[in-house]
Amino acid sequence: MLRDIHPLLGPNLLFALATMGHGDEIAIVDANFPAATLGPEVVRADGMAALPLLEAVLTHMPLDTFDPAAAWRMEMVDTPQIVPPICLAFQEVVDRLAGPFSIEPLERFAFYERAAKAAFIVATGEQALYANIILKKGVVTPDEAARFARN
Repeated sequence: MLRDIHPLLGPNLLFALATMGHGDEIAIVDANFPAATLGPEVVRADGMAALPLLEAVLTHMPLDTFDPAAAWRMEMVDTPQIVPPICLAFQEVVDRLAGPFSIEPLERFAFYERAAKAAFIVATGEQALYANIILKKGVVTPDEAARFARN
């Protein structure tokens, strides 16, 4: 047991987050997503919902402030102007834990292409449609690192 580690982060996901560097991306995807065939290493999170897993990841991982976009979601096919409720909830978590980042929409196949270049794909058991998000890792500043070291 470790202190101050979100309980949803198992050893494989902790390893993935720890080995990612600034600018690396991680995709958190729903149960329908073709995670196994895109190429990046897949971290299984079966039985977990995407929203609490996103919260767990953002509890420990900063988003990239050097780019205007650091988070992307999949657009709905045929109705790209509609933002799915799960993605609205994703935005609330990002706002609360990462700061003022807008989750940018990507067309379905563009999302697949970006996910194929991610460092890792986290395959959840999420049943909501379009519950897919890609996050770009930022940097932990020396002040943040010192603050965490004191805790």
